[in-house]
Amino acid sequence: MWRIESAKIIAGLARMVRDVGLAEEFAQDALVIALERWPESGIPDNPGAWLTATAKNRVIDHFRRNKLLERKHEELAREMKSQQEAAVANFDIAAEDDIGDDLLRLVFVSCHPVLSTEARVALTLRLLGGLTTDEIARAFLTPEPTIAQRIVRAKRTLSEAKVPFEIPRKSDLAARLSSVLEVIYLIFNEGYSATAGQDWMRPALCEDALRLGRILEGLVADEAEVHGLVALMEIQASRIHARVGASGEPILLLDQDRTRWDHALIRHGLTALQRAEASHTARGPYTLQASIAACHARASTAAETNWERIAALYAALAELTPSPIVELNRAVALSMAFGPQAGLELVDTLIGEPSLKTYHLLPSVRGDLLMKLGRLPEASVEFTRAATLTRNERERNLLLERAQACGARPC
Repeated sequence: MWRIESAKIIAGLARMVRDVGLAEEFAQDALVIALERWPESGIPDNPGAWLTATAKNRVIDHFRRNKLLERKHEELAREMKSQQEAAVANFDIAAEDDIGDDLLRLVFVSCHPVLSTEARVALTLRLLGGLTTDEIARAFLTPEPTIAQRIVRAKRTLSEAKVPFEIPRKSDLAARLSSVLEVIYLIFNEGYSATAGQDWMRPALCEDALRLGRILEGLVADEAEVHGLVALMEIQASRIHARVGASGEPILLLDQDRTRWDHALIRHGLTALQRAEASHTARGPYTLQASIAACHARASTAAETNWERIAALYAALAELTPSPIVELNRAVALSMAFGPQAGLELVDTLIGEPSLKTYHLLPSVRGDLLMKLGRLPEASVEFTRAATLTRNERERNLLLERAQACGARPC
């Protein structure tokens, strides 16, 4: 219940106190009071309204204690007191536009560019995802004190920078929305392919990202790239159960049992993709990636995959957002559409790329292409090198098995 309600409560309070740190404190004070009282009194019929009213009382007490601008704050306290008295009875019919606007403001504040990427991710999961510091730390295999410090510093930075609690002006909206989408997708990707640790995936993070994406989709329904990101995550998430075996070992895309894909998520994703493509704006990077994911989703077997279209979509993505990683993915698509030699020629142009120097998927892809060309000793060397670069144990084991299958001794 807290995960469902907390973002709305914090957002509403932040509009009043203009400080997300204070707003979270008041919201959590209300949660503590609930944990003390509800075991005896029972859970209210509308727990969200109860928590909101209780948190507003804490805000009133805060203003009274600090005696800030006494007369104005007395007026504000009286106004808020009357609002909170009506909140319990009328919370369900409260202005939905206000709640939506407050949530959207909180999204933009949590993902503000003044914060580092790591801080944005942690703060977003805390304020909008309702996760505890411990849960965020475990999800990202980061010490809990480190996550706690990131969140504390993030809230302090927002306060010191006097970041306004508002929806960005039209001129700033595109850049700020891009930051929000990036944070949500980073959360999803860490769940879909864990950077490190013993598990190849952390599905709970994918679920958190999807929930945030769906909230955002409802708040800015006219933004094509929001629908594109939701489509991409829905379709990718549909494969989660098929991506691991009984013992947690990775199962690659072409080897997956497609009957285990979640077809309800695929339908939702394809619907979101239609909304993105119906926009009059040019297709953005998330919509293009969702279109690629849709090619896989529409193929009932691996053999039916339209790899030529996927290669063309990657070419469009590379033109829109040039990146060595996009080129590496395009090389895979080219190899599937036109043969491994075509893919290898592109991969070989990426070997000297500084940003891919420690990227394990470069030697992994190269090893796969060399193996398909029958160059097994070279393939084995590449798989072994990839295994030394990854920090994920499941992925390392898979790469070493592939190296061994090509006739090498794993390191």
